[in-house]
Amino acid sequence: MTNALLPADIENLAARVVAENKEYGRTVALAESCTGGLVAAAITEIAGSSAVLDRGFVTYSNASKMEALGVSQDIIETFGAVSIACVWAMAAGALKNSNADVAVAISGVAGPGGGTQLKPVGTVVFARAYRNQDGEPEGELKHFEGGDEEGGRASIRRQATICALELLLP
Repeated sequence: MTNALLPADIENLAARVVAENKEYGRTVALAESCTGGLVAAAITEIAGSSAVLDRGFVTYSNASKMEALGVSQDIIETFGAVSIACVWAMAAGALKNSNADVAVAISGVAGPGGGTQLKPVGTVVFARAYRNQDGEPEGELKHFEGGDEEGGRASIRRQATICALELLLP
């Protein structure tokens, strides 16, 4: 596939997400922060994506995470927006406010600024939650390289998009 909007690796992965979730009869929702809607854009670039993508939330600010997804102010103040606790709440909120079977949430520090010693540029957290799941959503913290380089912000956002798409494969 060739597409002027997306790199081939992202487009191919998004096509797998659409095809495999369609085959499983599964719908998805997204709660994106640092990716700014790139995961939803990748999925909607694929013909037939309307059978799979229920909706996406781009909750870049802390206030939007609280208002649109029900993330508590206590979570933001105690753990921060870039935390497993926050993406768990984001994923749960995406499920609560959608008809999806599975939700993936992403929050991170894309750079070039904004990093701290505990959460340097390139720190991205992910969560995946299933409707009617017992227990807590799955969570994962990753550190992507390249955030301090020219074009590093875009690189981190692309890497995070790929990881989120992989989490949406059945």
